[in-house]
Amino acid sequence: MKIHEYQGKEILKRYGVQVPRGIPCFSVDEAVSAAETLGGPVWVVKAQIHAGGRGKGGGVKLAKSVDEVRELAGSILGMQLITHQTGPQGQKVRRLLVEEGADIKKELYVGMVVDRVTQQVTVMASSEGGMDIEEVAAHTPEKIHKVSVDPVNGLSDAEADDLARKIGVPDGSIAKARVVFQGLYKAFWETDASLAEINPLILTGNGDVIALDAKLNFDSNAMYRHPELTEMRDLDEEDPAEVEASKHELNYIQLDGNIGCLVNGAGLAMATMDTIKLFGGEPANFLDVGGSATKERVTEAFKIMLRNPNLKAILVNIFGGIMRCDVIAEGVIAASRAVGLKVPLVVRMKGTNEDLGKKLLADSGLPIISADTMAEAAKSVVEAASKV
Repeated sequence: MKIHEYQGKEILKRYGVQVPRGIPCFSVDEAVSAAETLGGPVWVVKAQIHAGGRGKGGGVKLAKSVDEVRELAGSILGMQLITHQTGPQGQKVRRLLVEEGADIKKELYVGMVVDRVTQQVTVMASSEGGMDIEEVAAHTPEKIHKVSVDPVNGLSDAEADDLARKIGVPDGSIAKARVVFQGLYKAFWETDASLAEINPLILTGNGDVIALDAKLNFDSNAMYRHPELTEMRDLDEEDPAEVEASKHELNYIQLDGNIGCLVNGAGLAMATMDTIKLFGGEPANFLDVGGSATKERVTEAFKIMLRNPNLKAILVNIFGGIMRCDVIAEGVIAASRAVGLKVPLVVRMKGTNEDLGKKLLADSGLPIISADTMAEAAKSVVEAASKV
């Protein structure tokens, strides 16, 4: 789950991280009022979308008068902001953050993720703030400094101070950088975040260390522990099909291809998509119906897949362990009839009640293409899609 920059800064502020004064706005009039409330000679008008690269796309602008705030807010609100993370379709801007200007002496970077190899949180810091960290990693990896944090002890003073020195924080600001690094780590840990990033983290002329941006992503599986974070979810920023899928406990991610995939189990779903690509096809989605799918859930899954205008065929690939093949077969039949399925459907089943499931499909009278192996299923669905 993702949240907006201003929401991330609200969280970081609670953990002692210094952030600029700012006010979220949903209209031009609110933006003007925010500038007047904040006061000062300079404001930053920032588009709030769940994507990086907003400045390069024209979504972050500097205003030197209240009239300019009004003008910029009017041009940014409602725009279709295109960045390297939104794709060519862009994302509509529905929220703004109006923030006080900052005296930027130096831009730095700090972020953290869970390292699956060390099974610890890895803190990354760099002197190259304001740039895409992927670019820094590709061209000047020596400028990225890392520390794996012992989960029992957390990020120590010595570790934080060492990172700060390595990225060029002057001695007089080391203590302030330590507060930021440790606050960010504590926020990451206590909110079940999957990513926490400040880019840029700035040094000001008077030696302050301030989070000029904030990006926090959370583990969706842990959100039952954080109802206060779930309230920050902005459904306008999410794919409507994925939002609908979550209501039916379906794990769905839309992709760019034309072959729909309905599978039980995330690992099998990934293998199914790989096999489709191996035989020249392109998956239209990742869809895991889970181990206890009902006929109703399978029907909803079909409806969600069929909303994709690029869909040309569907592959159902089921391993009947906890999930019984006959239950999936009943769901596939009910779903096909309920939605008036018009695209080719390939079904491959293995496991519990496999023979009964295949018989139900064969006796349904529906034009379902059966397959025994993943390779056979992938070949069949790729061929079927090519003829549509």
